[in-house]
Amino acid sequence: MHLWLALLQRPGRPVSRAAAAFSGRDESLPVTDSLPPEVRPDVNTGAGRQGPRGQKTGPRAAPTAGVGIGNARRSGKQSWTMTQQPLRGVTSLRFNQDQSCFCCAMETGVRIYNVEPLMEKGHLDHEQVGSMGLVEMLHRSNLLALVGGGSSPKFSEISGVGLVSPGLPLTLNLGPDNAPTCPAVLIWDDAREGKDSKDKLVLEFTFTKPVLAVRVRHDKIVIVLRNRIYVYSFPDNPRKLFEFDTRDNPKGLCDLCPSLEKQLLVFPGHKCGSLQLVDLASTKPGTSSAPFTINAHQSDVACVSLNQPGTVVASASQKGTLIRLFDTQSKEKLVELRRGTDPATLYCINFSHDSSFLCASSDKGTVHIFALKDTRLNRRSALARVGKVGPMIGQYVDSQWSLASFTVPAESACICAFGRNTSKNVNSVIAICVDGTFHKYVFTPDGNCNREAFDVYLDICDDDDF
Repeated sequence: MHLWLALLQRPGRPVSRAAAAFSGRDESLPVTDSLPPEVRPDVNTGAGRQGPRGQKTGPRAAPTAGVGIGNARRSGKQSWTMTQQPLRGVTSLRFNQDQSCFCCAMETGVRIYNVEPLMEKGHLDHEQVGSMGLVEMLHRSNLLALVGGGSSPKFSEISGVGLVSPGLPLTLNLGPDNAPTCPAVLIWDDAREGKDSKDKLVLEFTFTKPVLAVRVRHDKIVIVLRNRIYVYSFPDNPRKLFEFDTRDNPKGLCDLCPSLEKQLLVFPGHKCGSLQLVDLASTKPGTSSAPFTINAHQSDVACVSLNQPGTVVASASQKGTLIRLFDTQSKEKLVELRRGTDPATLYCINFSHDSSFLCASSDKGTVHIFALKDTRLNRRSALARVGKVGPMIGQYVDSQWSLASFTVPAESACICAFGRNTSKNVNSVIAICVDGTFHKYVFTPDGNCNREAFDVYLDICDDDDF
C-alpha cells in the first residue's frame, strides 16, 4: 500500500500491553499500548483523475441542467438518485488537519482521497475493517483512528462491551440517525507488516459508551463521548492526560488546534449555547481544570471550528441562522455572519488557511463564503442604508451576509473547505457530499463564484487494491 507523506519519524519498539485500570466514574477501559509507527513517504503523486487500476483519466463532466446524477445508469451497477443514500453507504466524512485529504467512512470500509488533484490514495475494504462509523487522519501519515459503526463493524468484539443500541446519531450529522458507533477507537498503522488485519491495529482505546468523535494532532488524541471528553498522549506511550465533563453532546462536537505553537481544545460548555476552551499546554495533566467559557449563543451549539493557528473560534447554534466568531484569548466577539433567515442545520464550518475567509455548509444545500480579513467584501442588508431602525431589526440589519455562495444537492449532507489559491484574487472552495459527489468552485473578492470541477469520488479507483 502506498500511503501519505510521513510526519512521524520514530524507531519501532516491542509491543507492550498496558493494563492500567481507571476507577470510579471513569467511562474508559484499559488502553492497549503498542508499537510507535514506522512511516512511508508519499510516492503516489501526479495530476489528473485516477481511474480503475491506476489509469489516469480527465475530470468528469458535470451533469447538464435538469439531468440528475441518479438518472445515469452506470456500467455493471444499479443506478441511484440524489434523494437516496449511495449503495456503498457513506456514514461520515472528514478532512485531515490541513484539508489536503479527506477520509470517507463507509458501510464497505474506509477510503482516503487526495483533494487537489482528486485521486484515491488508498482504501481498506470490508474484509479488513468491516463497516465504519468514523475515520480520522493524522495529517498525511500512515496512522488512522477508526471507530466501527453501521451494520457490520468487524472489531466491535475487541472492546468486550458489544455494539451500542440504535438511536444515536453519528458525528457531523453525516450519517443515518439509526447508525450507532462502537465504544472503541482503534489505531491502524498501515506501515506495520502483517497478513492479518489485526496485525495493523496497534492501539485501542475502549469505553463503556459509544464514541461520537475523534480528533488527533501530532502529540495528542481527543476522544468524545456524549457527556465526557478524554485527552491522551499519542502515539508514544499513550496515557490519559485530561478528562472534561460536558453538556449533553449527542453530535460529539469538538475541535482541536493542529498548530505546533498552540494546543487549544474547544467543546460545548455546561451552559446552553456556551463554548469551553482549554489550553492543553498550560493545563496540568491528570487534572480537570475549569476551562474558560464563551457565551456564544442563546440555544445549543450545533457546529464549532477553530482556525489553523487557534486564534479564532467560529460557532453556530441549532437555529443555524448566525455564525459568530470570537477571539480565543480575549473571548471578545469579532464578527457576526448571517447564513440566512430560515432555521437550518449546519454541517460544517471551515477557515481558509490564512483565515481570510470562512465557508459553511447546511441542510439548505448552500455553501456560503464569508470574508474575514476584509469584511467590507461581505454583503449587507438593504435596510442598512435606511438609517436608524428598531432594536428588533437592528441586529438583522447589522449582520454581514456571505460575499458568495453555491449550491449542492440539498438532500445530501456535505463538508466544505478551501482549496489551494490559484492566484491572488482567485480562491476556491471544495464541497464533499455523502452522495459521492465532489464539487469545486472558484470565487473572487467581488463575489463572482463559478464551478471549476465536478466528479463522483466513489467511482475513482474503484477496483484498485490498497
